[in-house]
Amino acid sequence: MPSLFRRKSTDLVTEQVDEVAEPAAPARPKGYTPKKGEATPKRPVANRRAAEPKPANTKEARALARKKRQEDQAARRAGMAAGDDRYVMARDKGPVRAYVRDIVDARRNVGSLFIIALVLMLALSAPAVPAMRIASNFVLLAFILALVVDGIFLSRRVKRLVSAKFPKVDETWGALYRYAVMRSMSVRMMRMPKPKVKPGDPI
Repeated sequence: MPSLFRRKSTDLVTEQVDEVAEPAAPARPKGYTPKKGEATPKRPVANRRAAEPKPANTKEARALARKKRQEDQAARRAGMAAGDDRYVMARDKGPVRAYVRDIVDARRNVGSLFIIALVLMLALSAPAVPAMRIASNFVLLAFILALVVDGIFLSRRVKRLVSAKFPKVDETWGALYRYAVMRSMSVRMMRMPKPKVKPGDPI
């Protein structure tokens, strides 16, 4: 009669395998999303993001805060220059305003010569010569007239192109005209957000 205490070798092997087997992962509810850094079948423990070391003292904490502040400022400047709506001013936000900027930047505007004309008029009016002052006044009047005419043509172009691209515009046309004219009066290299098109590019 076989002994009741005798056990088969296969049973011992099975028990040893069960002992060293890893415990099964706890059941997750349907739609569960693991947190950042948490190990998953597709995100092993080795790929967890290492926690940033804490500053050892106050001086190091200030240095880290200053570095973080500089990085944030650089990111804001880069985003503003690129026209990212997360960083630009309220007046520059939206696809319509971005398109108006492209319209202005794709043409040569009289208003961009405003600073040059102003310096020229000041230079002509500085000498105490009546003829020079009269000439500076004529230059001023001619420039103002050219600025008004160019602003009218720019406004018409803005309305025609914006209406074709955006049939439903939430803004008033007067606000878009002012926005376009003010940008056209700034020097190209000083415009913010930076121009994305060159003069003469198709819009």
